Amino acid sequence: MMLNMMDYLPIIIPLVLLQLVLLITALVHLVRNEQLNQSNKIIWALVIIFVNLIGPIIYLIFGRKED
Repeated sequence: MMLNMMDYLPIIIPLVLLQLVLLITALVHLVRNEQLNQSNKIIWALVIIFVNLIGPIIYLIFGRKED
C-alpha cells in the first residue's frame, strides 16, 4: 500500500504546490481588489476555496475587474 502511494508522489507534490500557489494568488488579488463589493468578494472567496484547482483559475480569468 505505501509503496504504491510513494510511486505517485512525483505527480502529487507538484499538483498540490500548484493548487496552493493559485489559491494564495487568487485570494491575495481578491483582497486587494477594491472594484468588487463585499458580497461579491465573499462569493468569489467561496469559489476560490471550495472549487479547489479550478476555482482560483476561474476567478483569475473571469472575476478580476481591472481598470
